Amino acid sequence: MLHILFRLNEPISRTFSRSIVIKQLRDMHCKQIVFKEYGDPLKVTQLVENTLPDCPDDEQVLVKMIVAPVNPADINTIQGVYPVKLTLPSIPGFEGIGDVVAVGSAVKNLVPGDRVIPYGSIGTWCSARMFNCKQLKKVDKDIDIYALSGISSNPCTAYRMLNDFVSLNQNDVVIQNGGNSACGQNVIQLAKIFGYTSVNIIRNRPEPDLTNLKNHLIGLGATYVLTEEELRTTQIFKNGTIPKPKLGLNNVGGKSSTEVLRTLSNGGVMVTYGGMSKEPVIVPTASFIFKDIQLRGFWMTRWHTENATSKQREEMYDELSKFMKNGKLVAPAHKAISLDSYKEALENTISSKSYTSFKYFLNLQD
Repeated sequence: MLHILFRLNEPISRTFSRSIVIKQLRDMHCKQIVFKEYGDPLKVTQLVENTLPDCPDDEQVLVKMIVAPVNPADINTIQGVYPVKLTLPSIPGFEGIGDVVAVGSAVKNLVPGDRVIPYGSIGTWCSARMFNCKQLKKVDKDIDIYALSGISSNPCTAYRMLNDFVSLNQNDVVIQNGGNSACGQNVIQLAKIFGYTSVNIIRNRPEPDLTNLKNHLIGLGATYVLTEEELRTTQIFKNGTIPKPKLGLNNVGGKSSTEVLRTLSNGGVMVTYGGMSKEPVIVPTASFIFKDIQLRGFWMTRWHTENATSKQREEMYDELSKFMKNGKLVAPAHKAISLDSYKEALENTISSKSYTSFKYFLNLQD
């Protein structure tokens, strides 16, 4: 267990010389998931125990990782089908949260004991690792770690899609499929915070699971929750119960995306950010000609690397953190497991079960 907290440019106590502390750090071991080739995550990954790197260089920070989510993008990265290619062998994981153990002499923004989240880095599925100080953001310790550890993917994706494509006003309607996905649950909560009406489409399932899921999403703030079959027959748009949506969010593709398109108002926009059905988006010609529907795509990684200024990013993270702190934005329904049991998380995220109403987190210090 990591327990030594110090700054390398500060004096070490008389009890421990600098060389002793450095040796202790080097002798510490950490668990990490590693893959040496792309392929089936259940076959190409393994849990290993390694010594930590040398003590932090000038701008480096040693972080004891606490929790890391398991996202579809992590699975795709290990499979080799994600646009981000890694130098192998590599440690997977794009997100996580941890506590600072030691910092290099040139680090000014962090001190030992700070809680941090990484961005712009990969390799969070481990119990400890080195980061460049510019890859870390200090966060409050009184925010739920499961909500905060996954902030850079699903909450940020939901936030950007609700803000960047259509100018929405209070009571405007947003429709999404995959409403019970991790991102979908963030869309529901943010739509409620911003004052939008949300129509959320889910796949049908046996009772009582269907009723329980609908009640859960309504409890998060969903205005309407419909199955894909119910969307095809609902009258809420035709009879004027609510206006037609200005914005549609597509995480599924196939017939589900076509049904979302059919509900949009003239000039409406559908943003595709996922393809859980692995089927193409099919667009009726009439939607283009007579309704002037726009189709857009969104990838959070590209926004971070190409479109975002530091100010934009900080403002987004600060606002989302505030929502999490006051309990308005909570983590999706989830299951947390130890690092030793990581293959359970991989198996269920790979399979169709990843389309259920909870996601997996790895507890990295169990």
